[in-house]
Amino acid sequence: MPAAMRKRVEPIPGTPLPHGILNACTTVVDVGDVHELMGVEWMALGCCPVRQWVDPCLTEAGESPGEESPGERPEKQFCRPEFEHATPITLYAGAECSTLGWTYEEAVQHAQATMDLGEQHGLEAAFWDTRLTTDVVDLTPPQGPVSVAQGVAALEGCLAESYGGVGVLHVPAGAAALLGCCNLLSEDPTTGNLRTLAGNCAIIGAGYSARNTGPGGLPADPGTAWLYITGPVHIRRGPLDVLPDRSASVNIRTNDRRILLERTYVVGTTCTVCAIQVEVCP
Repeated sequence: MPAAMRKRVEPIPGTPLPHGILNACTTVVDVGDVHELMGVEWMALGCCPVRQWVDPCLTEAGESPGEESPGERPEKQFCRPEFEHATPITLYAGAECSTLGWTYEEAVQHAQATMDLGEQHGLEAAFWDTRLTTDVVDLTPPQGPVSVAQGVAALEGCLAESYGGVGVLHVPAGAAALLGCCNLLSEDPTTGNLRTLAGNCAIIGAGYSARNTGPGGLPADPGTAWLYITGPVHIRRGPLDVLPDRSASVNIRTNDRRILLERTYVVGTTCTVCAIQVEVCP
């Protein structure tokens, strides 16, 4: 059928994945303070261990009261908290079309719909590149990738050794189905979030799947995927800026209109980031 005979209808709407970085497991705060959107730093909380103290004055079995224990007197250990930081991530969605039959308001609406659907995907990819794959502990054994169940177990063990709270498992969407094979995740009836048996929350990211790289940004081998685990994830999100204004949006030489929507985020996590490569093919 010739294109001129086709009837134009409303676009097919979409819905972001329900367990992505903006819909599950994270704290998202909309902020207007431009200083917070330039990057933040904080003193790490929960990364220092809580140790057992054994009083050397208490007698052991077989010792007589007042008898001194051999060796040096033990001392309590102190942990100096470290400062952590998060850098800004700016995402944009652009729309371009002829001004004939396409108003400024329609252009903004189109760019807005693009941002609404793709914002989560873009943020996941950026967080993967700028944080997850940098300064990370690689748990992959010398013999190569492990099963998904083994990978999740190793990651949770790594996080538990350095952080005593609930963490976040970061899973590419392409590997998500395998998490159901061993009942590794279940849906929290209260929040709808996905959680492991240990209680850690899971993000299933389309943007993660688009990257699927290991520490240092190296691409995953065919038939494998990279999983990561972190402490809690906190997202500061700035206002949505529409650029430019009505008059400046038109290029008078081509009679095309361009609209740009931008938003800045600062995504932070705490303590150790651990990674492991898993097999996704049986």
